[in-house]
Amino acid sequence: MSVRPPPLPVLRERAPAKVNLTLRVLGRRADGYHDLSSLLAFAGAGDRLALLPGAELALALEGPGAPALAGEGDNLVLRAARALAARVPGLVLGRFTLAKRLPVAAGLGGGSADAAAALRLLARANALALDDNRLFEAALETGSDVPACLQSRSCLMGGRGEALTPLALPRFGAVLVNPRVAVATADVFRALALVPGTCCGEAAPAPEAASRSGLVAWLRTEPNDLEPPARALAPVLGAVEAALQATAGARLVRMSGSGATMFALYDDCRAAAAAARIVAAAHPEWWVKSTVLG
Repeated sequence: MSVRPPPLPVLRERAPAKVNLTLRVLGRRADGYHDLSSLLAFAGAGDRLALLPGAELALALEGPGAPALAGEGDNLVLRAARALAARVPGLVLGRFTLAKRLPVAAGLGGGSADAAAALRLLARANALALDDNRLFEAALETGSDVPACLQSRSCLMGGRGEALTPLALPRFGAVLVNPRVAVATADVFRALALVPGTCCGEAAPAPEAASRSGLVAWLRTEPNDLEPPARALAPVLGAVEAALQATAGARLVRMSGSGATMFALYDDCRAAAAAARIVAAAHPEWWVKSTVLG
């Protein structure tokens, strides 16, 4: 009598939202990619990804954001898995289940975070070390934000996403607000209108201050260069900014990534939660989330 092996356990990973505290566009390379300098932090909020290891590769969607992804022909989770499989012979794959909680096309790196979580799950299922360079290569092939999301730790990102310098940042309470307007990254860069070969400047030195006040002072000198073109595409960002600026204790209000999510920084989670309640009550049609950054 044959004995069936026990079923493999389901593996689970968080996919934290990525927040661009700053984002400078330093130029556009001859290959079309933009050279960036961005201080990244990761939030307590994010998506969830599960993997049931197996021979076949598949993806199921659930959660409030699932309908927005249902029509996608090739989710970044699947692209990341295939990129790693091309580098690791005999890679065990399996069925992913993505609980989509973050808004789509929101400047929070949701798809990139999901792809990075898929790579971490596959690393666990195949006993690969997280510093295995094949994981990094698969991440960069999948998308420019995926290498940073692979570690999901605050860092200074350079190049098109391949140069990562870890940084220890003070913790902030934060409120993320998306007006439920999708802004495509390609459209924002197109509106920026940099021709290949253009150089716009050099990256600023990394912040040295470890205090909240010192970091906020530094952040005010380093804006998000994608905010002006994103505001032209999504004028509602002005209303989002005004709503956050009006809350008590907001230290800095800015757009993340290519938009259209704005964030506000607070000294603690209690102030952030109070601000989120006020904004959500005044604008029930918006996606509002209080969280922690750092």
